[in-house]
Amino acid sequence: MKKIVLLILVLTTLGFDTQKEDAFDTGEYFRFRIHYGIINAGYATLEIKDATINNKKVFHAVGKGYTTGMSKFFFKVEDLYESYFDKQNGDPYRYVRKINEGGYTKNQEGFFDQSEKKVLVKDYKRKTEKTIVITDNVQDIISSFYYLRNHPNIDKLKSGEAITIDMFFDDEITKFKLKYVGRQDITTKFGTVSSMVFKPLVQTGRVFKEKESVTLWITDDENKVPIRIKADLAVGSLKADLDEYKGLKNPFKAKK
Repeated sequence: MKKIVLLILVLTTLGFDTQKEDAFDTGEYFRFRIHYGIINAGYATLEIKDATINNKKVFHAVGKGYTTGMSKFFFKVEDLYESYFDKQNGDPYRYVRKINEGGYTKNQEGFFDQSEKKVLVKDYKRKTEKTIVITDNVQDIISSFYYLRNHPNIDKLKSGEAITIDMFFDDEITKFKLKYVGRQDITTKFGTVSSMVFKPLVQTGRVFKEKESVTLWITDDENKVPIRIKADLAVGSLKADLDEYKGLKNPFKAKK
């Protein structure tokens, strides 16, 4: 369950636009309802705020994931992810990861030095610190997807093509790859929505059946809002739908 909730937080900010104008702004808020089979398993939320780091105005993204109802008794999840990133180029300056997933806890904070290409990771649970060398244009787990919302190549992709970025997570840099499938109209609580369909490539094993087990739908408009996620798991299936939104930079388009 912990990897499932993390996946929702990762993917629920996925959306894309050109770099001429941001697809999001301060005040944007999403809430997603997570289903495990027929069970309402929990919610994931994402919100953009303003903050100041080193006398510079930055975006502050806050992501939360939590189980509800009976799911909370079987596997309690209370996750908090935060990212502070540049308003102009999307470079991350700081991230927070504070999680409790069925008794597994982690409390970390990372401080990026973009000029030196390093990140200082402070582990408050283990009371340790370490400095790790990073690549150019690396993103943290939350800033990655706000960065992708402004990616210049997304509307140029053809079916089967993919986009890849470097993501810093769990003290290492990994390649996050997203394959474009095509366009589709889907039925939602807000009406029929035109969407772009993607397949994030995930690691197979105990959680996912195969590399293309996850499907993501984002609105085919200027906001590029994540509207639905489905995942075929090793045991059962998961679905997350946009349940509430506010503060969008552009009008939300849906056919009633």
